[in-house]
Amino acid sequence: MKVIIYIWLTAATMTMTVGHLSAQAPDPKSDLTTMTLEELLNTKVTSVSKREEKLFQAAAAIYVITQEDIRRSGLTSLPELFRMVPGMEVARIDGNKWAIGIRGFNGRYSNKLLVLIDGRSIYSPIFSGVYWEAQQLPLEDIERIEVIRGPGGTLWGANAVDGVINIITKPAQKTQGGLVTAGGGSEEQGFSSVRYGGAIGDHAYYRVHAQYFNRGGQVNAAGYNVHDWQNWVSGGWRMDWKKSNHDALAVQGNIYDTPLRETSAFISPSAPFAPFVLSPGEFTGGHVLGRWDHIFSDRSDTALQIYVDRARHTVRDIAERVDTLDADFQHHLAVGRQEIVWGLGYRLIYDRIDTVHGGRVEFMPTRQNQQIFSGFVQDQLTLVKDRLKLTLGSKLEHNDYVGFEAQPSANLVWTPNQRQAIWASISRAARTPARVDRGFRSNIAVIAGPGGLPIITALVGNPNTRSEELRAYELGYRVQLNRRLLLDVSSFYNFYDRLESADTSSPFLETDPPPHLVIPVVFNNFLQGKTYGLEASVDLEIGPRWKVRGGYSYLGVELNHKLEEPNLSVAVFERTSPRHQLQFHSYFRLPRNLELNGSLYRVSRLSGTPGLITATPGYTRLDIQAGWKASEGIELSLGLQNLLDDHHPEFGGVDAVVIPSQARRSIYGKVTWKF
Repeated sequence: MKVIIYIWLTAATMTMTVGHLSAQAPDPKSDLTTMTLEELLNTKVTSVSKREEKLFQAAAAIYVITQEDIRRSGLTSLPELFRMVPGMEVARIDGNKWAIGIRGFNGRYSNKLLVLIDGRSIYSPIFSGVYWEAQQLPLEDIERIEVIRGPGGTLWGANAVDGVINIITKPAQKTQGGLVTAGGGSEEQGFSSVRYGGAIGDHAYYRVHAQYFNRGGQVNAAGYNVHDWQNWVSGGWRMDWKKSNHDALAVQGNIYDTPLRETSAFISPSAPFAPFVLSPGEFTGGHVLGRWDHIFSDRSDTALQIYVDRARHTVRDIAERVDTLDADFQHHLAVGRQEIVWGLGYRLIYDRIDTVHGGRVEFMPTRQNQQIFSGFVQDQLTLVKDRLKLTLGSKLEHNDYVGFEAQPSANLVWTPNQRQAIWASISRAARTPARVDRGFRSNIAVIAGPGGLPIITALVGNPNTRSEELRAYELGYRVQLNRRLLLDVSSFYNFYDRLESADTSSPFLETDPPPHLVIPVVFNNFLQGKTYGLEASVDLEIGPRWKVRGGYSYLGVELNHKLEEPNLSVAVFERTSPRHQLQFHSYFRLPRNLELNGSLYRVSRLSGTPGLITATPGYTRLDIQAGWKASEGIELSLGLQNLLDDHHPEFGGVDAVVIPSQARRSIYGKVTWKF
């Protein structure tokens, strides 16, 4: 408690002290608190219908994180930003990994969540999820993050089951001049980024950037550092060229390298069987993406996007390589009262996974090519002008695992007046199998059996696994109660079928020295069930200098095994996501170019399963960010996070592969220079 009081006093003293050093008027255009609720509601989003539309009229549970939200949050990593979204589940696993999910089934590999950066999928075709430790970009370059809670398979395809995260970076024209950031602290021990943007003639713009950080390790239950640190270095560029009023071209690229450390149990049939090992790991990769937009008229336009992505991942006994080629074409056409969007897509994935025989993880075969073909169409029909819209659509996708998958949807939006919107949606989405589901083995536990015979439990893929299926029903309501108060509520009822289960099969003996018994736990599609819940957010302008936001979510998960057998998969999926989450954000602009921002989060407990899932107590997190605009180009900030306790666990799930550590209290300082 003394430490907390000291930090609070330090922040307050800094705020009051710097307040006497400058008398410059703040720039109202750069401050979130000056944006009216009407302007927020009129924010344009593209993730719901693959064309621009007003946030207020979107037929989905969508939340937008703006650049000003990012700046004033005090958060320094991409995964942490999602804590601001009501209903999102964000749990720190260790010093460089996160479990991020939407509406249940949270884990390190949340396999029902699709994540995009400028239209480029970062969903892993190997482990069916996102390696968040390999995803970072300068936060100052992000224009907005659009988060859809709920299925998006009609437009975005397989794996957009429970949600879509679309990270959209700024065009080069909006990043002209120079930007340098630098800072350090107790956890973010050192970080910096450099960006410069310029013009080529009158119609072309570019930017280049480089980024570095050194993130310290987290702690164990006793408070000792476990050294699960991460370093990061990356560089990138972007060019935007508006050739004419009808054609625009954008080209961008990025390369990165990030060494890290993680603690995991090394499973072996020889004593000491399962020692904890601090292992080195490394992610490297890069991509090049090009997009061409062509406008035929104000009622017809097309977009063609092509990217090539290369990713490498090595950790102790596994070396993973994935190369991806993706092409996507779409056409928007307005005909009378109809807004039609249709498109075609193709993706080629080559992977190679080298493992040590008898090691922790093995893949069969070690090399594989996959092709995915897709097409979609969506038609929005205006039934009553400015009042009632009906949207119908479907995506048809073919992959090498299960063949064709259809993902239809229908939604209705009714806006009885300019201050209210009611929407409803029915949709089907699918999560297709990945490499890990089909040809995979991972030794997950070992004990000494009768006569000293080692007994290994191994998770084993099944070449007959099928797609997981969702039928989703959603209902939402947005209302601007007055010019200062906005309420957004969404509810959902989801039915799942053919969910992946892990079922014990017949033991067998392996003669590899030393001889040992193997109990295989095989992937099947024997689970079914439902999730249901509610998410609410409120925006309130208390005054011209003070704005607050709040959010609450409730989640229920009920699953069963089709064979009516006791199954640990049910316990796992029912207990990896919090039932209740509450958050509160305050943005306060002080005189003399000062600002003080705070965020309070409450996450309910996760019940555990003995020997499988570690119970995680509920926790309350408090973050504070204080900033001072010292001059037109220089801004200083102080960030304090997890102030209410020294450390706490956030994740105890079984799919982390690594041994979880605990999130700790931290502090950092940062300077930003624009020129």
